[in-house]
Amino acid sequence: MTRNAPARLGIQIQPQHASYTAIRDTVLRVEEMGVDIAFNWDHFFPLTRGHEGRHFEAWTMLGAWAEQTERIEFGTLVNCNSYRNADLQADMARTLDHISAKGDGPGRFIFGTGSGWFQQDYDEYGYEFGTPGTRLSALADAMPRIEARWAKLDPPPTRRIPVMIGGKGEQKTLKIVARHADIWHSFVSPADLPHKLDVLARWGDEVGRDVSQITVSNELTRHRVDLEYADALYDAGVRLFTLGISGPDYDLAPVREWLAWRDAKNG
Repeated sequence: MTRNAPARLGIQIQPQHASYTAIRDTVLRVEEMGVDIAFNWDHFFPLTRGHEGRHFEAWTMLGAWAEQTERIEFGTLVNCNSYRNADLQADMARTLDHISAKGDGPGRFIFGTGSGWFQQDYDEYGYEFGTPGTRLSALADAMPRIEARWAKLDPPPTRRIPVMIGGKGEQKTLKIVARHADIWHSFVSPADLPHKLDVLARWGDEVGRDVSQITVSNELTRHRVDLEYADALYDAGVRLFTLGISGPDYDLAPVREWLAWRDAKNG
């Protein structure tokens, strides 16, 4: 994988238990601090506190982030493919790409996506939940449509929009990653990463793609700054490190520590 690439830090500003003012201010603060990517997530309810409390929708929020920020990349960690038509997703992504372009520079949107998993979202909003297999098959069908729509849109995206795909399943997910992703995101442990990367490489051989340039992304520990664990992820090939923070207060103290760790890794 991309072992010579610099370490990058993405902060998932979870859109729950907070006012939108707090979310907006946190985006600005993490950009000022030097974070590389700001993420939200694509759900309709909180994922903590019994799934009750304040919550905001992901994609409309990203339109505001695209305007209010200047440097930081942004996206969902990750979009749920089930909630929107594939061609519509492509058009929304292209539009965010253009909104976020400043001056003559390219856009900054990262298209993070996955098959979906949170049944309450599906049931409350009227989507068919299906099975993990049917949802993964739908994602596999959607990705070529998204790529084809990007090629047809006028104007096209300002750049080749980076695709991040989340998940670790060896039979379907990693095949989709091998075929379509620029970034692979998972929660796989450092000990298990070599095996998963071997599976990914074998899928790359089967689909006819060199997967060595796919960026490996993984989650940092949320409750304490575990440098030993992060070092192990880095040694296993991870180069994008993500940390989730939740409202109402969005504590940024751990972000400062992880930025210092990132900068030390990059020398």
